[in-house]
Formats: sequence, C-alpha cells, structure tokens
Amino acid sequence: MAVSRVCWARAALWGSAGPPGPYVARRLQFVRSGLAWGAPRSSKLHLSPKADVKSLISYVVTKTKVINGKYHRFLGRHFPRFYVLYTIFMKGLQMLWADAKKARRIRTNMWKHNIKFHQLSYREMEHLRQFRRDVTKCLFLGILSIPPFANYLVFLLMYLFPRQLLIQHFWTPKQQIDFLDIYHALRKQSHPEILCYLEKVIPLISDSGLRWHMTELCTKMQRGTHPAIHDILALRECFSNHPLGMNQLHALQMKALSRAMLLTPYLPPVLLRYRLKTHTTVIHQLDKALAKLGIGQLTAQEVKSACYLRGLNSTHIAEERCRTWLGEWLQLSCSLKAELSLLLHNVVLLSINYTGTRR
Repeated sequence: MAVSRVCWARAALWGSAGPPGPYVARRLQFVRSGLAWGAPRSSKLHLSPKADVKSLISYVVTKTKVINGKYHRFLGRHFPRFYVLYTIFMKGLQMLWADAKKARRIRTNMWKHNIKFHQLSYREMEHLRQFRRDVTKCLFLGILSIPPFANYLVFLLMYLFPRQLLIQHFWTPKQQIDFLDIYHALRKQSHPEILCYLEKVIPLISDSGLRWHMTELCTKMQRGTHPAIHDILALRECFSNHPLGMNQLHALQMKALSRAMLLTPYLPPVLLRYRLKTHTTVIHQLDKALAKLGIGQLTAQEVKSACYLRGLNSTHIAEERCRTWLGEWLQLSCSLKAELSLLLHNVVLLSINYTGTRR
C-alpha cells in the first residue's frame, strides 16, 4: 500500500500516470502553489494587536486631516467671512488649551516644591495672572450656557459683543488694537477725577514740605509735564498713611481708581478696597520678578503687555519708548515697600502725560 501511494504521487508529479483523484489534485495544487510562491510566511511577520491598533489610529488621523483640509478649502472658497471667524475661533481654543496645560504644570510644580506665587519667575507669575482673568471670563459664558438651548444665544452674543464676552485669543488682530484703545479710553475718563482728589487732599497734609511737593506735582500734571521719579518718591509718606493711604481712601476715590485699573467699580467699598489691594500687590510682585529678570529679556509683545497692564496705552508707542517707560516704573516700584496706594496712583501719574500717548 505504501509503495503504491508513492508511485501515485511520483506519477502525478511527472505526468506519467492517469488523472489523479480529487484528494491528490488538491494536494498537488497546494504543493505547486508552495513551489511558486515560496514557503509559507512565518507567524512572526504578523503585526501584533498593539501594532494593528497603532496603524488603525494613524490611518484614521491621516484621513481626518485630509477631510479637514477639504472642509477648510470649501469654507474658504464659499464662505470667506465665516472661514475667518472659524479659523480664529479654532486657534483661540488651541491657545486657551495650551494656556490651561501650562497653568496646570506651574500649579503642580508649586504644590510639589511648596513654592509661593511671589517666588515664581516673572513669566510664570504673569501667565497665572492672565489665565485667571481669562478663566473668569470663560466661566461667565459657561454659566450663561447652562439653560437648555441657551448655547445658541451665547454664540450670538459672542458674535455681537466680542469685546465684553471673549478673551484676546478670540479677537482678530484689528480687534485687539481697537478694543485695547477702547479700554484705555474708558480708564482715561477717570484720570481727571483722580487728579482732582489729589488736589482736594492738599489742605489735609500736615507737613508743609509734603504739602508743597503735592502742590507742585499737581501743577505739573495739569500743565502736561511728565513727572520725575524723585518728585513722586518725595510724597511716599502721604500715600503710606493719612490722607492717601490705602485704608484712608474714600469710596469715590476707590471707584475712580478701579476704573483706572480696568476693575469693576460696582462693588461695596470693602470689596473695592480688597480688590485694589490684591491687584496692586500682584503688580508689585510682578515688578520685583521683572527687575530680577531684566527688561532686556522681554520680547516686544511682552514689553507692550506689561506697559498696558500698568496704565500706558502701548499699542501706538514704539518699543524703545515702552522699554524706557517700563524702566521708570520699575525704578519707582522697587523703591517702595508698603506704599501700595502710591503704586496704585502711579497708573495715572506716570502715564497721563507720557510722550507719545494719545490724548
């Protein structure tokens, strides 16, 4: 039997016998395919399940990018104005997400190493300060979106009132300049009122020398003269105690100073005083960190942002003049210790008559 099977196989291979049976035909087909294509692939060449998942994910990502590109081209070709808004909105979301990750990383580092806010570097402190303000604005929009179907109304309000409801990440370049000008015009409205309060307290100053310095300072400000640093520092005693100390300010004064700092004035006097103290303390801490870093290490945008925060409309001033003004501010700020009220008034005193500012 074994010999006959061998003979059959040999005859089938060399064609010397009759037609083989179906079983032999299937075996021959398998053998010929093996001879033509080589040995079967090893199981080691197959991708692992993890590699299969990675390849599937890369395929989906590639297809998504292709579809997204076609969608962008379609919007840009048929709806150009909407495409501009859509692009700004998507980039704004990306920047906000990047800010959130950076703020979380800074917070985690503070918690791990027991670091206080004033011990951070200048850029980390400024990032946390700005991110806190941005989150506050975004939370307000989130609260408005809670009722059913209110999100459609929120989108409409965001389109109609971008300055009031959106953060700078979602502004167009033109809107950034226009809105900063509007905000500065709003805080400029409080400058005459603040200077008027300074004139009213002159009779309340007991020291004759300080009274004379205050009169000279107010006269220079009314004439349009930019005050020198030593003229302001000569009055630091008036701003540390009566009549211009932080705890001695009246409600109307605090409302005017809140408008100058772009803070809401529609709060009770206790909360106004607390917010002014907190805001001025943060700026003082930023000044110390910036003095340690050096103004020369800042980019042009960082310099302009720092000047705008401290009361100067830097959007229309050259970078070198902004650096000069910021150097004057730091010289004065680093000379102060507990005179927060004087630092708060410098938002007006140093910016109102600076060369290059819009009248």
